[in-house]
Amino acid sequence: MSLFLYRIFLWLFVLGVRIAALKSPKARLWLAGRKNSRARIKEMGASLKKGSGPVIWMHCASLGEFEQGRPVLEALKQKDPSCRIVLSFFSPSGYEIRKNYELAEHVTYLPMDGPGMAKLWLKEIEPALVIFVKYEFWYFYLTAVKKRNIPLLLVSGQFREDQPFFRWYGDLHRYMLDCFTHLFVQSQESADLLLKNGFKHVSVTGDTRFDRVIAIAEQNGNLPVIEHFCGHHPVLVAGSTWTEDEEELDHYAKIHPEIRFIIAPHEVDQDNISEVETLFPASIRYSELSRLLGIQPHQTAVVPEWTPPANGEVALQEKFEKANTLIIDNIGMLSRLYRYADVTYVGGGFGSNGLHNILEAAVYGKPVLFGPYHEKYPEALGLVDAGGAIPIEHALDAEKKLDVLFGDVSAREKAGAASKDFIYASKGATALIMRYIEEKRLFTN
Repeated sequence: MSLFLYRIFLWLFVLGVRIAALKSPKARLWLAGRKNSRARIKEMGASLKKGSGPVIWMHCASLGEFEQGRPVLEALKQKDPSCRIVLSFFSPSGYEIRKNYELAEHVTYLPMDGPGMAKLWLKEIEPALVIFVKYEFWYFYLTAVKKRNIPLLLVSGQFREDQPFFRWYGDLHRYMLDCFTHLFVQSQESADLLLKNGFKHVSVTGDTRFDRVIAIAEQNGNLPVIEHFCGHHPVLVAGSTWTEDEEELDHYAKIHPEIRFIIAPHEVDQDNISEVETLFPASIRYSELSRLLGIQPHQTAVVPEWTPPANGEVALQEKFEKANTLIIDNIGMLSRLYRYADVTYVGGGFGSNGLHNILEAAVYGKPVLFGPYHEKYPEALGLVDAGGAIPIEHALDAEKKLDVLFGDVSAREKAGAASKDFIYASKGATALIMRYIEEKRLFTN
């Protein structure tokens, strides 16, 4: 792709977002987050100049990439508490959830790529170290970083032969890879592909998400509303689901009232939650059950003794008594929900949205089910090979495999143990990246 075509792509992308914003709340957030970008950058720069300590800029496409980059950020902050973190996102689904991330000096949308914007950004931010996570390659930002000789790292990279970097038209993309000081990739296959194409600044470190999910799993803290809902029933937790995923499970929920189903949709707007309720009529929302129990959402406490509801809550109590499905109508709980499952399901494997984070479920020693479109995810392939994950093709296949897992304790425990072993055997990416940073003295106060 030539630079001229890249500029056209940027223009068309913004035009497409503006058109989408007529109907899409997410597109409107994307545009609103980039209003008055120059003034915001200058304000951020003025704030940073008042302090001391090196600035680290990390850029993430969205929430999933942030979870991959987070262990490295936290390790850097631990190494030097004086450092100031600037965290940028491309997507609203990352920014809106992590805009109050406590370790960051500033959390912001990354302004759309352009030579003037990139120059202003680096002039004001003055980073000592720049980290991009997994993907998102923006030509003007990357070339501006290289021009200033600022160390630039890619964390948890993943590459395939069908990407533009390795095609005849990919000169611009290959140049962007050359801007990086070092490329830390998830697999040997990615490293071999890069080496074959002339990129020598490559290391296989694995996926930093393994370190992150282990840290989460080893934290204490219960979810009393979830505990009350589950009781002593067998439990299936389905996380980051889309309509295609929910349609694979709704019939199974209807014919198995003895199982407790916890559905955490990827989209939690009211319209989507209402659609999930239609698929799972014997359901109650997390917010409703929290109110009924008198427990604040996300409160960590011992589940109180049950007391009858007030008169105004009788209908809600009746709804709860009939429910075998709990619909999570908030964001931020999923990584802790999986601990309550006997069997887990992770969404995104039946459509174009992409398989979501299966590691959050596997770390608790749970069998993991997901849809057939998972070939691009090395962690999914690895977990299948290890025996901890079970792909499904359709609803009947899901029901057959769920029957085995719920009916055969030894099969369920064997798959769960394989999941946990796979996770713990794969940890350590953060330590390898930090070792490189320290040996190369890329980060000094």
